[in-house]
Amino acid sequence: MERTRTRAGAAVFLMLILGHLGNALEVPLDPKVLEELAQPPTITQQSPKDYIIDPRENIVIHCEAKGKPHPSFSWTRNGIHFDIDQDPKVTMRPRSGTLVVDISGEKAETYEGVYQCTARNKHGAAVSNNIVIRQSRSPLWSKERNEPIRVQEGEALVLHCRPPAGLPPPIIFWMDVNFQRLPQSSRVFQALNGDLYFSNVLKEDSRNDYICYARFPHTQTIQQKQPITLLVLNHGSVEERKPTFLIPSGSSSSKMVLRGQVLELECITEGLPTPEVSWSKLSGEFPDKRTSIVTFQKILRIVNVSDADAGEYRCTAHNRLASIHHTIRVTVKAAPYWITTPRNLVLAPREKGQLICRASGTPKPTINWAMNGIPIENSPEDSNRKVEGDTIIFEEVQTGSSAVYQCNASNEYGYLLSNAFVNVLSETPRVLTPANQVYQVIRNNHALLDCSSFGSPIPKITWFKDSQSSTLEGDPYLLHENGTLEIYVAQAFNSGKYICVARNTLGIAENHVYLEVKEPTRILKQPKYKVAQRNMNVVFECKVKHDPTLIPIMIWLKDNGELPDDERFLVDSDSLTITDVTENDAGTYTCIMNTTLDHDSASAELTVVEAAPTPAVIYEQPDPPTDLELTDMKPRSVQLTWIPGDEHKSPIHKFVIQYTDSLHDHGHWHNLTHVPGSKTTAHLELSPYVHYSFRVLALNAVGLSDPSNPSHMYKTNPAAPDENPSGVKGFGTERDNLMILWKPLSGLQANGPGLQYKVMWRQKDVDKNWTSVTVANVSKFMVSGTPTFTPYEVKVQAINNNGIGPDPAVVTGHSGEDLPVQAPDSVQVLVLNSTLAEVHWEPVPPKTVRGHLKGYKVSYWRERSLHKHNPHRVEQQFLSFSGNKSHGMLPGLQPYSLYLFNIRVYNGKGEGPASSNLQFETPEGVPGPPSFLRITNSNLNNLTLEWGPPNDRNGHLTGYILKYQQVNNSNELGPIEELALPANKTSVTLPNLKYSTRYKFYFNAKTGQGAGPVITEEAITIMDEAMPSRQADIATQGWFIGLMCAIALLILVLLIICFIKRNKGGKYPVKEKEDAHTDPEFQPMKEDDCTFGEYSDTEDHKPLKGSRTPSNGTVHRDSSDESLVDYAGGDGQFNEDGSFIGQYSGKSSIRETAEAHSPVNTTAMNSFV
Repeated sequence: MERTRTRAGAAVFLMLILGHLGNALEVPLDPKVLEELAQPPTITQQSPKDYIIDPRENIVIHCEAKGKPHPSFSWTRNGIHFDIDQDPKVTMRPRSGTLVVDISGEKAETYEGVYQCTARNKHGAAVSNNIVIRQSRSPLWSKERNEPIRVQEGEALVLHCRPPAGLPPPIIFWMDVNFQRLPQSSRVFQALNGDLYFSNVLKEDSRNDYICYARFPHTQTIQQKQPITLLVLNHGSVEERKPTFLIPSGSSSSKMVLRGQVLELECITEGLPTPEVSWSKLSGEFPDKRTSIVTFQKILRIVNVSDADAGEYRCTAHNRLASIHHTIRVTVKAAPYWITTPRNLVLAPREKGQLICRASGTPKPTINWAMNGIPIENSPEDSNRKVEGDTIIFEEVQTGSSAVYQCNASNEYGYLLSNAFVNVLSETPRVLTPANQVYQVIRNNHALLDCSSFGSPIPKITWFKDSQSSTLEGDPYLLHENGTLEIYVAQAFNSGKYICVARNTLGIAENHVYLEVKEPTRILKQPKYKVAQRNMNVVFECKVKHDPTLIPIMIWLKDNGELPDDERFLVDSDSLTITDVTENDAGTYTCIMNTTLDHDSASAELTVVEAAPTPAVIYEQPDPPTDLELTDMKPRSVQLTWIPGDEHKSPIHKFVIQYTDSLHDHGHWHNLTHVPGSKTTAHLELSPYVHYSFRVLALNAVGLSDPSNPSHMYKTNPAAPDENPSGVKGFGTERDNLMILWKPLSGLQANGPGLQYKVMWRQKDVDKNWTSVTVANVSKFMVSGTPTFTPYEVKVQAINNNGIGPDPAVVTGHSGEDLPVQAPDSVQVLVLNSTLAEVHWEPVPPKTVRGHLKGYKVSYWRERSLHKHNPHRVEQQFLSFSGNKSHGMLPGLQPYSLYLFNIRVYNGKGEGPASSNLQFETPEGVPGPPSFLRITNSNLNNLTLEWGPPNDRNGHLTGYILKYQQVNNSNELGPIEELALPANKTSVTLPNLKYSTRYKFYFNAKTGQGAGPVITEEAITIMDEAMPSRQADIATQGWFIGLMCAIALLILVLLIICFIKRNKGGKYPVKEKEDAHTDPEFQPMKEDDCTFGEYSDTEDHKPLKGSRTPSNGTVHRDSSDESLVDYAGGDGQFNEDGSFIGQYSGKSSIRETAEAHSPVNTTAMNSFV
């Protein structure tokens, strides 16, 4: 119980201290204030801890400091006071601690040693780091004679470089006698120590100019080793050999690296064929952006090493004979690095405070305190000071107890030293806000009246209005901690004079400011919708009411963009005129009335329609204005008047006023403003600290005139900045820093000489006081030693020699991220089906993320199949779940498998540690397709099918399903036959199939969960040798039926041709007609093939086929009938076989008889034999 009370009391005590710390003073950057305040020394510049000097140049050891009064400087060398007055070669720069050593006639090594600077004034002493001065060295190579090296082809070889030891160490490279780099490869390469390794030598490696060069970077000198001659011998066949490690040796080794440095792991092997090298990390993965594998895979390099890079790394070398491994255990140590650097503390008498100095490292650093350069245990005792490890607590500090405290954090790998002063001040209050400052706000908006003050103790701020004696508290007023008075809703009666009073125990100060509440800007007459004909003029009106004390500025937009850069668009104080409108002018026009405090806007649309063309009118440009004169010259404004030039028959629409600044931008002219063409004077608003010259240009419908002659120069006086830098943001580039960026002001915005930036930052919700620094000619500032990923408030204020800019806006940023330190807890998995699982986890605490939480990454892989027949496979997969999720789905899993997975959180810096590997099993699923299906034996009426089981069984196979059906010649499918097959079969013969028939087979496997995907195959049974069967099959083919139809059509065409030609040939009658039934030898013409029937050859005189003959075989001539000879003109005759010889021609006088039954065609008769 007593221990509990003690802890509670300590917690309350700490909270009280922190509360007082929140009210600690922040010294303003006002130069007038700083000149009057006492301040202990602060080191502002010093040389690096390890300082390597060039022996050819003078030695300059920097030490600069500031303080009030200005500090004096002294030095120690190797721990002993260094009296520079006793050494004529050593001088100290005026008002500085920087030493300059003239080494002419001296050896630079005489001044090697450990130096430390002390800056001291009556308020304390600050000390620099220990600066170790060492001379750079580039010694010559020792003389040696290299004998030729003879080696059998295929053997391994090392050409040693062994450069002389230099400071810093030299850079090694190999070249030939012509200063060309020697070609390197996975077989020939340079090791980290500079030696040249050959995994195996080849005949072409023989040469006499292997030269090792050493370049010493500090002195930029190069030394070379004597050339090495290599002779490769060939005494027969070369035997292949397994890989062997040359560097490192054995199967394992270890290496230590410091945090933030570069880790280089080397793996050099020999063998024939040349071994290939690969790297892996046994305890995790390589950091993506910091890892590179160089020198033909021989060297693994990780930059900016962190604690997460510790672990076991494996190098694997293999050729076709064997594979070997080497494991390197990497441990990461760390020189001290800051967690919290001590910060300067400004306290009033009897106030409390503390200095905190926290550093980390491996091993954990030791914290030692000193005061004014003397170990604190040897310093005078102070009952109001208490040292507790890395913290010094001050209670009720006294006037005169100002001092500089040094914190030293050290371990075996290095040290950190930081100075922080405690400045005890007693200062009467002073108000820093400029006197009689005028604040302007629009009615019904809130108003902020500033009262920035300084004093020690911190002054209390109170406000009064006009001559009232009561303080302004409560509604409608709100008093902020920084002294600012806020009025929620300002009204006209709130205008007036306000008095700010700053009071502490030492005195009182007051300041007067003024508040003016203005009427809002309102558009009374809005622009209206217009329809205009092409080439006509259009006017949009925009009449505005505004506070008479504010200067309005009218802006016009077209389609929410700037007006076209066209002289046809004329802007007046309350209107927009568009002359000679075109179709492109159609759109929405918006007038915006701006004042320095508010604005109002209204829009209208313009539609352009076709119009009758009008004749073109030619105009000329106006002459330039003349007689420019400046009047009514004030600090921020001037009146410019001029005389217009000749218009040349085209009215002047407007005058454009331009200026040049001979102080910041000499020779470049810029548009300042413009006025309507009816005016010859302009009131010009000016900026401070500018050397103005003005000129005027006139604009009419044709274009701009030439510029007028410049006016006389008008110089405005410098003033404090009117604005602060824009684009302020804060972010970290490393885990322990905060980068503050901003867009600097231009020379015109500076308002005066000596432009600087006051950069301010504080830890959000922790610090109430701002830490600040003043910089110049930069646009960024790095804050070091910040805690990891901590929100900071930052702001940047402009300062020049004439004062400070307005109170800057506060921007929130974060210091640098670091890798998360905690893995997700309570990891569980729910298997939903054979291919989907749901993973759940407990999100990590936000503090352990140490950065912007990007999400969670699940790594999972299939360890093996639960089926003994399936192969073992490891295919690691990753799924990222953005945001602060606590569960996610793992799709695409392999059924019936054992999976392992882990989860890690990741931020913008990278991934945190992984959770422990968990495993789960997926249930059975449907199998994959059978590995193959083929026809191995095709007979007349049976087929044999063989298959392989699925590559992915996804469970226990319960059998196969075989389906098949006939496919006819038109690709029509017959009925499906189905056959169930046991799981242990790999072939089946299907009997009783139809011969010469195509079959299509569908085949798949099944498990207890169902059937898997189908594979198909087609085959044809063997054809029967019997032709009729084949012809029958052919007769059913579609192509055969089509061919027969084509032939029949052709025959029909031929019959028609024959009939037509017979009619053209005519008919001949015979003398006597016999009855067809009495002549058995009579054969009529066959009508189907256009041929004649058979005739009898029993008679010597054979009649024409198809003709009728008497029974006695003679041919009679009738008066009404013509003989065949007469028909032929009397010249016809018969052959011996009775065929007719000769040609005939038809006669118009020949009468056709009805008795002729068969007309004769000479073509047909000539074909008889």
